[in-house]
Amino acid sequence: MSVADVFNIEKKKIAEIELSDAVFGAEINEAVVYDVVKMQLASRRSGTSSTKTRSDVSGGGKKPWRQKGTGRARSGTTRSPIWRSGGIVFGPHPRDYSYKVSKKVRKKALISVLSQKLKDDKMIILRDFPMEKFSTRAFKNVVDLFGFKKALFVIDKEDNILQKSSRNIKNIKMIRSEGINVYDILNHEHIVLLEPSVKKIEGALLA
Repeated sequence: MSVADVFNIEKKKIAEIELSDAVFGAEINEAVVYDVVKMQLASRRSGTSSTKTRSDVSGGGKKPWRQKGTGRARSGTTRSPIWRSGGIVFGPHPRDYSYKVSKKVRKKALISVLSQKLKDDKMIILRDFPMEKFSTRAFKNVVDLFGFKKALFVIDKEDNILQKSSRNIKNIKMIRSEGINVYDILNHEHIVLLEPSVKKIEGALLA
């Protein structure tokens, strides 16, 4: 079992917590991390680009000129791809880029990035984050106290006060433990876990 410090929002160490080595002390597997990040980015692609084929372009109902005798190349429609404003050949059309990797691979990748954050001393565990009312200023003061430049906060349950207090702060993102993912962890320098979310994450990854 690994042991990590638990802080309050005043950056004072108030306790220690045991972390499962199977989740936070595992060997880093870069291959599965790459596969999962690639899958996540592919799934985020809109796939809405589209072009018009010769059947979609307006006009072109009449043959431009007679077949023979003009000295010009024969042509049947102005919608031909070789004409200006004609259709596009093999152009992009709306499609779904998303695909899936196995649940086992996703778990391995998540365990790898969590272990890496702990190893790099980029994981902070907070006992809680008490706030009685919405206050971006109060939340920002805590962020500045810890020196976070780009941080991902993971909470154990829905908390409108915390979520609304943090949403206007640049480079700060807050998600619930159920939504933790590889890309968000890698995309933020620090990951901040509320203490109750630690056991939820361990339970989900060891299930």
